[in-house]
Amino acid sequence: MEPTQLQKVYDAANQKTLTLWRENPCIGEIRTERYYDPDKLALATGIRPQVPAPVEELIRELNTLVEGDRLADILPVSSVHFTFLPLTLPLYEENESLPTKAGELTNIWREYQGKQIVIRQLRLVALPSQLLLAGIPDDPAIAMRQSFCESVLASQWKEKLLQRHTGSPLPAPFWHSTLLRYSAQFLPTSLREYFARHQAVDFGEVSGELVLARVNYNWGKCLIY
Repeated sequence: MEPTQLQKVYDAANQKTLTLWRENPCIGEIRTERYYDPDKLALATGIRPQVPAPVEELIRELNTLVEGDRLADILPVSSVHFTFLPLTLPLYEENESLPTKAGELTNIWREYQGKQIVIRQLRLVALPSQLLLAGIPDDPAIAMRQSFCESVLASQWKEKLLQRHTGSPLPAPFWHSTLLRYSAQFLPTSLREYFARHQAVDFGEVSGELVLARVNYNWGKCLIY
């Protein structure tokens, strides 16, 4: 997806969310289940960049805003990541051996391991109960992700990849890190207002080397291969 198209996708997501918020001024039903399995790990590829100062400040402000709110799950600064391509659902224990076909995946990944990608024009994107930090990747990153995705689809890992992307495009269009998950249908007023004040802010750019890893839902646990 071209950068101008991606900006339009982010804008459309924000407008859709703002409409839902206007129609639903309260937080709605509280979630009784977690967003993701709290213990098991998934296979994923991505970068763990050095976090620019504006993003550190953004996370600090969000933490202050939701202090004491048990429904809010804020991404730690140390866990900021941008997924290149998520590969599986959370299927694996930390010390579990991967299936023998893992060798095929690591062979495919050799072409991409350690490649540097850049994501620019970082901005907030709102979903009904989440805040994302999303940006525009450079052209090489777009081409590499498409190539890697096609290689995985042609491998024994096709089924796992499709299971991970049920109901969403492949590869998913967003290039993002989920900063905040709220365990209700919708964000509370304080977070909606914060988004409204900061949705036009450019939080800079990030860059990093691609890794293949076994990760938990927020990359707080990241076991690199």
